[in-house]
Amino acid sequence: MRALFVVLKPLCFLALLGYCPSATIRPKEGWQVYSSAQDADGRCICTVVAPEQNLCSRDAKSRQLRQLLEKIQNMSQSIEVLNLRTQRDFQYVMKMESQMKGLRSKFRQIESNRRTLLTKNFQELKGKMNELQPLIPVLEQYKTDATLISQFKEEIKNLSLVLTAIQEEIGAYDYEELQQRVLGLEGRLRNCMNKLTCGKLMKITGPITVKTSGTRFGAWMTDPQASPKNNKVWYMDSYTNNKIVREYKSVSDFVSGVESRTYNLPFHWAGTNHVVYNGSLYYNKYQSNIIVRYSFESGRVMTQRALESAGFHNVYPYTWGGFSDIDLMADELGLWAVYATNQNAGNIVISQLDPLTIQVLNSWNTEYSKRNAGESFMICGTLYITNSHLTGAKVYYSYSTKTSTYEYMDIPIHNQYFHMSMLDYNARDRTLYGWNNGHQVLFNVTLFHIIKTDDES
Repeated sequence: MRALFVVLKPLCFLALLGYCPSATIRPKEGWQVYSSAQDADGRCICTVVAPEQNLCSRDAKSRQLRQLLEKIQNMSQSIEVLNLRTQRDFQYVMKMESQMKGLRSKFRQIESNRRTLLTKNFQELKGKMNELQPLIPVLEQYKTDATLISQFKEEIKNLSLVLTAIQEEIGAYDYEELQQRVLGLEGRLRNCMNKLTCGKLMKITGPITVKTSGTRFGAWMTDPQASPKNNKVWYMDSYTNNKIVREYKSVSDFVSGVESRTYNLPFHWAGTNHVVYNGSLYYNKYQSNIIVRYSFESGRVMTQRALESAGFHNVYPYTWGGFSDIDLMADELGLWAVYATNQNAGNIVISQLDPLTIQVLNSWNTEYSKRNAGESFMICGTLYITNSHLTGAKVYYSYSTKTSTYEYMDIPIHNQYFHMSMLDYNARDRTLYGWNNGHQVLFNVTLFHIIKTDDES
């Protein structure tokens, strides 16, 4: 759970960050959460649907201030463009003013000496003077406009500086406020995740192919009770005539084929439905209904006990056979055995086991034929059964041990390599481990949770 929270927290955190807690939230309102296991990149997928919340008023004011500042900046840019154009025209007019002064001087000379000049030259100079005469008031207006533009530009600059300072001040205040909101949301999310232990299966995605090895049938697993730093993988090839368990320190070592240790079990196993739970391997002893608990730490059998009335040696296997009569599995609630008995007409029986003694703590009789089941797995005390081990398989039936009720379902599972001989849920990883025709694969599961407040829990 801790490993899931570490990965899940950033995604859920981002989903909530756009809102701030509202003081009007009623304590009895709950959260709805869809969560799943890791994707191909090792990230978890989570969507949190929280109670509707109001936006912070301070955020609205900050947004208005930012919009105002943007308008001021746009105005400043427009003024800059106008100023450049004005300066350019102003330089042109100043040049024309200089020319007019020169013409005036020449005109005075012409007036004094006009008797010595031809009438034609005089008229040309007079015409040029008349053309330039209207530019005099324009020149004066440009001078006035240039002064006003310069003043306006200075005021815009000062106003922008003031608004920027205000924005920085409010921004700093908002950051502190946002940080408090983040801490609050993180606390609420942590409480949510502490309660997010069980849920109803909604979807199965994948598979992700981890490795291709071994025969068509086998099992591989990790320990759901191990610490987050312990990622050992155990590998058991074939469904019979084998006693060798291979251990790898990590999934990467497993992919690379770097073994850390090999265990030679005292008895052959039957089927592929073994489970590692809290440091021990639980498996069905060949040609018997005896469950063996083998400790990896001590390297010896700690307990073995017969599962009373359970069929074995292909009396009540899954559809693919392979001595898969007794399926051992673990979930959030503990250790389980799934099997069939004559007393229950060959239909599946679910028993919760004591991990130390392998004694049956409680049992539930279902109405689903064991021989018609492709595979099955437990999540949060509910058994999910696939209708086939071949292509087109789907989760077709579920039985809740909490309510002692069943439900027909339609959740597809992509049987990529056409033959599934092992499918087990790992509560720590929140994934399904599968052995798919000689391929070791992982499936993501999406669970639906109703997270209640402390007043409701």
